[in-house]
Amino acid sequence: MQDSSRRAARLLERAQAGEADEVLAEVTELMRAPGGDLACMRFVRVVVQIVRGDTPAVLEEVELMLRAAEAEGSHGWRACALGTRSSERLRLGEVDNDQYDVDAALRDLSAAEAALRGGSDPVAAVNARVAIALGYLNLRLYELAGPQFEAAYEISAADPEQNGNRAMWLTNLAEMHLHWALELYQVDEVAEAEEHTTAAERFGRQGAAEASGAEADTWRDMALLMAACARADRSDPAGASVDIARYLAAQQVRGIAESRLAFSRPFHAVALKRSGRLAEALVVMSSAVSALPPDAGWLITAATHRTHAVLLAARGSADAQAGLTYGDTLAAAMWRQRQQTLHTAATLKSLEALRAKHEQATRAADLDPLTGIANRRAFDRAIHRAQTLPGAVTVMIIDTDKFKQINDTLGHPAGDTALRSIARALSAELRDTDLIARLGGDEFGVLLPDASPATAASMAARMLTAVRALPDCPATISIGMAAAPAVALVDALQRADQAMYEAKRAGGDAIRASHRDARRHVLHHDPRVTEPDPLTGPRLG
Repeated sequence: MQDSSRRAARLLERAQAGEADEVLAEVTELMRAPGGDLACMRFVRVVVQIVRGDTPAVLEEVELMLRAAEAEGSHGWRACALGTRSSERLRLGEVDNDQYDVDAALRDLSAAEAALRGGSDPVAAVNARVAIALGYLNLRLYELAGPQFEAAYEISAADPEQNGNRAMWLTNLAEMHLHWALELYQVDEVAEAEEHTTAAERFGRQGAAEASGAEADTWRDMALLMAACARADRSDPAGASVDIARYLAAQQVRGIAESRLAFSRPFHAVALKRSGRLAEALVVMSSAVSALPPDAGWLITAATHRTHAVLLAARGSADAQAGLTYGDTLAAAMWRQRQQTLHTAATLKSLEALRAKHEQATRAADLDPLTGIANRRAFDRAIHRAQTLPGAVTVMIIDTDKFKQINDTLGHPAGDTALRSIARALSAELRDTDLIARLGGDEFGVLLPDASPATAASMAARMLTAVRALPDCPATISIGMAAAPAVALVDALQRADQAMYEAKRAGGDAIRASHRDARRHVLHHDPRVTEPDPLTGPRLG
């Protein structure tokens, strides 16, 4: 699975560096292969549609990605899908008010952060962090976005195969601080805004220095564009205006979408104005207003129009001055709304953390501390739930042979090691839907929903062989099996327990199946097993 994630990471980088169409064709072909419809490949399709600006298509792909991630049991790709869904729903809401739902977005982001606590492969973890960061960034919650981008950078820096992505995440950090500064300028917090342009320049220069890999030139130029924008309001406006024009032109030649570049126009105009080139600044902003993409987002749209109005007012336009007054009032209201959303997000994160702690405590109460599998409490609860299921259920009761001998001759630490090894060996033979638990001492229980007699018998045979093959472990196991309709599961448990004791009395290292007519048959001491008879269980080969 990690090989597929690595391949997806390379495709993602190419898609964001101007090769969206080529990447879409390639990933579509990969997904047609058996086993190719993976969450990581679904995410490549998501990003391609983001680059294309097709938000409805993005959301369709995200739902398919969520399904794939849940089927794979991938916490990282699930978190990535939830984070992406949050930001893209907000983006859709900017053009369709009925779709704008801040609470739903925050719930997705809180759930995404919680999902990451389950662990994931590095590629999924990095992209999940970035997706969550972008979700918070779309809500203008810079305080929450920054740590996610920084975590993505740290994961990439520690992973040799993702080092080429470091510049991307540093560039994201630079752009985030530029956005933060734009909003602060609009509420007249100039000193604080300049702190963020200083941070943006630092991250931009670092990103340019660390750019590597096949798309290094693209990310280096993007990082240098950020750094140049950050200098517009500070020490070197003339040099900044030259560099902004240079790196902007380079990215346009590469085919980078205007929605990714629109943030730079206000900074370019400010740099020109501060260099004494008001007329050129007005040309830049008039063009920026005309070319403003519909998916630029509220902040970039507002900053573009406000900068244009500032320049018109500087030329003496009374109408522009009136527009600025209105715009500043609106910006102040939006800042207050941002602060309220930040408070709501902090509350949701606290509630999610409490819920996660509760779930962790519940899981801990259901786990056997020695082996790490379920304990008797969890097994009994699963049996209770299983009695409401349709169809048949197979149960196994497994007891360890020669376990007292291990404890008596090698000591209890060796016995504990043997139990852990046996638990791992048994667990490895089960399906995702099955449950294994340590019932106490050296006894285990297994619950197999919807398992045919053939499937259950085959699993039991593999378990017997797997325990025999454990190195430095003289123990074997005796397995008793019984199947019954779910409503008669308690009876099946009793019969499986009786069958296990018959296997032990016969010498152990054996399987015995119990049937409703009480016929039982010692199955084997030999690992050679053919397809089982549906009534009597496995046959010797």
